[in-house]
Amino acid sequence: MIKNKVICVLFLSLFSAGLASAKPAPAGNKAPPAPAVLTGVTAADMPYDAGGAALLRWPADQAGAPETIYIVYVSSAETGGWLKADEFAAKEKTGKDIELPFWAFEGSQTEHAVKVDLANMFGDSVAGSVFHLKVAAMQNGKLAAESPAVTVVPVGNWFRLDRVNNLILLTVVIVVFFWAVSHAKRKKLFIRRIAGLDAIDEAIGRATEMGKPIFYMPGIGSMSQISTIASAFILGEVSKKVAQYDSTIKVPHYDPIVMTVCKEVVKQSFLEAGRPDSYREDINFFVSQDQFSYAASVDGMISREKPAACFFMGWFMAESLLMAEVGATSGAIQIAGTDVEHQLPFFFTACDYTLMGEELYAAGAYLSQEPMLLSALKVQDFGKLIVMVSVFFGIILVSIAGWLHWDQVVRIILNLFKVY
Repeated sequence: MIKNKVICVLFLSLFSAGLASAKPAPAGNKAPPAPAVLTGVTAADMPYDAGGAALLRWPADQAGAPETIYIVYVSSAETGGWLKADEFAAKEKTGKDIELPFWAFEGSQTEHAVKVDLANMFGDSVAGSVFHLKVAAMQNGKLAAESPAVTVVPVGNWFRLDRVNNLILLTVVIVVFFWAVSHAKRKKLFIRRIAGLDAIDEAIGRATEMGKPIFYMPGIGSMSQISTIASAFILGEVSKKVAQYDSTIKVPHYDPIVMTVCKEVVKQSFLEAGRPDSYREDINFFVSQDQFSYAASVDGMISREKPAACFFMGWFMAESLLMAEVGATSGAIQIAGTDVEHQLPFFFTACDYTLMGEELYAAGAYLSQEPMLLSALKVQDFGKLIVMVSVFFGIILVSIAGWLHWDQVVRIILNLFKVY
């Protein structure tokens, strides 16, 4: 009897221990589930670049939640050393968002595509180096999925296929340029009449008849400004005519470097006109590098010498009206030209003729009638015509395609007009 009781007690003890071990563990001690594997992640060199970026692609919507945040990591080490390269929401950065034209890259909205700028993270000399990349999907601040590491070696590309539209346009412009040069050598190219430049002969002839000097003001710009370069070219043509007519020209300067250049320009013009003996070193002279001191000095010279003609060609500011008004009161024929638009009203008011904007740039070709210069001018006009016609028809086509919801057509047209 006692033996049976002992057996029962032992059996109950073992049964109780089994039940205790079968109890579930507390919720706080439950091990977190392992993150899922993000599949299909591929890495390649970014096409059509200098070798400083990589292109990471993988199928979209693998995480299965719209609030998913993707984080791209990159490392230059075999293991570890991961740096965050990018972070974006699940609905962003698809293949359609890659900034490449349709003829150079075919992207899809069913995949994610990320350009990883390695040069910005590791320096410019990354071409040929090995890099490791991976993608992590985060949901509610927790890691939901992660991809295996992929390897990429960025390399530089020698041909930019994405810019082939620019190459075609450049080829067309070059062909037109050589056609214009050959045409200009055979027959004269037409350039519309510019009244201010036609009046140069009249102004120089008037100065010669009256025995009075001509004043030429090249502005207060530096030699690096395009308007000053154009002014120096016009000065050369004016000086050539002055030498032919045996008249007198004076060129007061604001900038000593511009003065040095203009000295050589005037000397060469007198030489080309066959009158090197008429050239004088004091034709070009320095006045002052203070804006209003320069204007006051020129005003004084104009008031005393009463020139027959005044030329204002170049880059001008507030001194434009100060000088042009004094020249007008002296009775001189005044011809002005500038690309500073807010000074044009003052020249319109005080001068007889005014060259506006690009007329200043075209003046050299107009006066010299050189075939090369005329051809360059014609090619510029042709390029402007192409741009205006293309923009006009492009606006019409994009408007129609947008109204009909032809998204692919809109994308193609915008790619053709975009400079990559």
